[in-house]
Amino acid sequence: MLTLTCPFCGVAAEETELAPGGEAHLKRFGPGSSDADFETYLFGRRNPRGVHFERWRHVYGCGKWFLAARDTATLQVFGTYPPQCDGPPDPLIARIRAARPGWQPPPEPLEDDSAPGVERDPAPNPTPTRDTIA
Repeated sequence: MLTLTCPFCGVAAEETELAPGGEAHLKRFGPGSSDADFETYLFGRRNPRGVHFERWRHVYGCGKWFLAARDTATLQVFGTYPPQCDGPPDPLIARIRAARPGWQPPPEPLEDDSAPGVERDPAPNPTPTRDTIA
């Protein structure tokens, strides 16, 4: 079972006491952004096999959100840290590199209009509109 330590209250909580919040350190786009930027924000996730940075909420404890670094293949937890950080703290990066030689931190948040490794479809949605259905 996955056990994460809340950086705020210090409780080592099992995953049943926590709520996952998805990938950490995303560049968020909202009202006023382009459709491509908003699409990337909604659907452009890295989802790696290996070291991953995630958001978690200590639901049955202090109720606060925090960030965690863990290996998605082995469930090894490298550490947790407050969400106010712009990126993983240096001691956490050092801990990950000690456990996974050759590992590199992920690149900056996705800036382009497509998910990594996925070709952009040049054709618009082929679904016919209601007016064209006979």
